[in-house]
Amino acid sequence: MSLVFAEHPLRHAVAAELHARDYEPLHAPEKVSHIAVMCEGPDRGRHVEHLKRLLAHYAAPIPDGVGQHYAADLGTIRLRWEQHTEFVTYTFTQQGEFEHPFADPVLNQLPEDWLRESPGEVIAAVAMAIEACETPERDNRALSALFDGNPVIGSGVVGGKARAWSDLRIHSDGFFRILVRDCGMSQNQAGRVAKRMLDSNCYRALSLLGLPLAREVFPILSDADRRLALVASRMKTQGASTNPGFESELLAELTGLASEIEALAARTTYRFDASRAYYGIVQQRLDQMRQQRIEGLQTFSEFLSSRLAPAIATCQATQQRQTELAERAARLTSLLRARVEVALQEQNRRLLESMDRRAQLQLRLQETVEGLSVMAIGYYGVGLVGYALKGLEKSGVPIDATIGMAIALPIVVGIAWIALRRIKNRVTGSA
Repeated sequence: MSLVFAEHPLRHAVAAELHARDYEPLHAPEKVSHIAVMCEGPDRGRHVEHLKRLLAHYAAPIPDGVGQHYAADLGTIRLRWEQHTEFVTYTFTQQGEFEHPFADPVLNQLPEDWLRESPGEVIAAVAMAIEACETPERDNRALSALFDGNPVIGSGVVGGKARAWSDLRIHSDGFFRILVRDCGMSQNQAGRVAKRMLDSNCYRALSLLGLPLAREVFPILSDADRRLALVASRMKTQGASTNPGFESELLAELTGLASEIEALAARTTYRFDASRAYYGIVQQRLDQMRQQRIEGLQTFSEFLSSRLAPAIATCQATQQRQTELAERAARLTSLLRARVEVALQEQNRRLLESMDRRAQLQLRLQETVEGLSVMAIGYYGVGLVGYALKGLEKSGVPIDATIGMAIALPIVVGIAWIALRRIKNRVTGSA
């Protein structure tokens, strides 16, 4: 019977994700080789093609599309390929008796040109051997010899059903070495414990990628901290500077410094966040192994916690310092912008006051000019009236031109004043 309801387009994708990080059942004696190769965004297609090349070499079925994981049989070798956010992993397993656990890693049986032409750089490589409980036990000297005389760490795993040892060092063949002694695990348990140990080693390496970056940016942050303190000191001591461009120069310097801090954060934030996330996965995998102490040896959790925890704390402290410096720069920038705005407002206020004074002076000058204009118009007006009266007087009209001019003077001046007022009111829009 087919489904009668509409399915979410991602339903099958999220269901498949539950099985994307599965494990291969293992049975002692068995050898495992595991490599993790960094994978940048544009290289994802190249890694898939590289996988298909290997499948073609062994005449294994080549799928049309490869998702997040793929498993195949390569003759006596079993392959499991997984794609992660920034790396891909290849896990090769081969069952069969062996004399030396690490003498001939499974990876050495693969085509040399295929290994050499890998599209990415290897960040982790592990040679693991799972031996049966019937194998003669080794004393501490023989166990150390398997790891080239290096100090060995180890613990019981899966509640004591197996024991695991390693020195967590890169040996001359390029591999980390892990030895597991199976004394009662099921095939599924052996597969799970192997995957958890391989995952913890891979994620341990990835989590530590942030440490060199933290050490690189630490002196840069110290210099930025010093420069921020200097800017704050200059803001305090030279706040009352008479230099009109002081705040603008300081603001430009502070803005440039804030940009440098933000650029540094953009370059490091992803790596630091990834380191913290990977460290969390390492802790999870170690807890899932259900370790028990082997007398005289550090457990994997003890060893890795004592080394990883300070490194991750350094990354977190560096990231926190970046954040605090960015916040300080933002606060100083806001404070300085406020000071610049206050200074601009004060300049605008003084400018408006100056404009107001000039307007008042212009008004007084205009009023003075108006008075002079009335007097000038009155003078010429009375003169014209005088010419007219003198002409009439000469023609025999019985009038006194001088008295007429005296009488006309206030009339002419009054008319001139009224006319100028009307013109002024009309120009200024007054009633």
